[in-house]
Amino acid sequence: MAAKKLNVYERIDILLDKGSFVEVDKYVKHHCTNFGMENKKVPGDGVVCGYGKIDGRLVFVYGFDFSVLGGSLSAANAAKIAKMQDAALRNGAPIISLNDSGGARIQEGIESLTGFAHIFYRNVQASGVIPQISAIMGPCAGGSCYSPALTDFILMVKEESQMFITGPNVVKQVTNEECDKETLGGADIHSTQSGVANFICESDEECLMTIRELLGFLPSNNMEDAPIHPATDELTRTCHELDNIVPTDPNLPYDIKDIIEPICDHQYFFEIQPNYAKNIVIGFGRMAGRTVGFVANQPNFLAGAIDIDASDKAARFIRFCDCFNIPLVAIEDVPGFLPGIKQEHGGIIRHGAKIVYAFAEATVPKVTLITRKAYGGAYIVMNSKQTGADVNLAYPTAEIAVMGAKGAVSILYRKETPEQQEQRIKEYEEKFANPYCAAELGYIDDIIQPADTRKAIIQALESCRNKNQSNPPKKHGNMPV
Repeated sequence: MAAKKLNVYERIDILLDKGSFVEVDKYVKHHCTNFGMENKKVPGDGVVCGYGKIDGRLVFVYGFDFSVLGGSLSAANAAKIAKMQDAALRNGAPIISLNDSGGARIQEGIESLTGFAHIFYRNVQASGVIPQISAIMGPCAGGSCYSPALTDFILMVKEESQMFITGPNVVKQVTNEECDKETLGGADIHSTQSGVANFICESDEECLMTIRELLGFLPSNNMEDAPIHPATDELTRTCHELDNIVPTDPNLPYDIKDIIEPICDHQYFFEIQPNYAKNIVIGFGRMAGRTVGFVANQPNFLAGAIDIDASDKAARFIRFCDCFNIPLVAIEDVPGFLPGIKQEHGGIIRHGAKIVYAFAEATVPKVTLITRKAYGGAYIVMNSKQTGADVNLAYPTAEIAVMGAKGAVSILYRKETPEQQEQRIKEYEEKFANPYCAAELGYIDDIIQPADTRKAIIQALESCRNKNQSNPPKKHGNMPV
């Protein structure tokens, strides 16, 4: 059973610091006279706009009121939203939308559709300049979906919120497929299958508190750094629990979060999209009081191999961190890209290229730690030295090679007997099942003991904190999409 659904003012009251909300344009009414709409005018016209503070920091917010004409978008309330977007951009402050809308107001025709265009245009102009966060707290249909899709993070509420371009009735008419709102575009679908949602929440309250927590990791705009917290966790703290995390058997899985969490300040890791593309882990933590973005292969799922969905998930997060001056830490244990006809036909070449593009494009401090496998092209795309990493570290268990020993021997010595191949496998492992060859070439800057991971990464980040790098002048790159 879903928790009680809050009205728009209750949502804003929970989201913002108490007493900080200032409403703007609360007397605005629509100007439509079609279909008897002149008799259906409500002050504010179904959208509440304004500004306030979260943890003392300025934010702008707008929320749809589904009780007023189904939260539909009119030309008048679109102008209100555009005014908030412009103000947020001028003032370098995040903007948060609380979505609960049936889409464009049908009675207004082209005017309401044009309202969406004004909003979408501003979403794009604000991208990479100020954080944009969308909470889906009810239906979000038709054109209403695309503004959230253009923002940085989307949160959904179980059983309450749905996102879809065309509803179940239209789907039935066009494709003859039977579905309901939840199976078509519910929170579970978008957090596990489509990847549209970054967070899935149990209630309105959890959704709003998650936004507050997320903003605590982010700067207000691209010209600032994220808030710095007092470094009360010992910077040189050893993490002896890490000594036994990586199995000696290269075929055994382990949870990469068992490495990430202990090295974060107070062992707290704020994961993003935990239920989608589980073979890669992304999220924020703090090290020495400063926000860090983590991108890590997950050996517990598909052996950590990179597939289409993992590529998209990682690349978008990397680019967000670069937009907002957040250093990146890549933790690598990857056997390669996921093989298969479905992956190849689905464009793994194109999608996988997004990760290397994102890492190579990023100019923030970048640190890589190889815990075990680092094979082939997947090694390169996961922030290798040659694609722009500032500091590359490895555990003694790291294996850096074109491929695993068995696969390499089957190609190099395919004509030899099985007994001879077994000997060749041992020789290959002796040569490449350690990080020292790469270290001799300068591709690995240091080989560290697992217990020293926190200290080593903090030192690496400190060494490149004042990094000053820019890419060649251009209008923008042409990222594979």
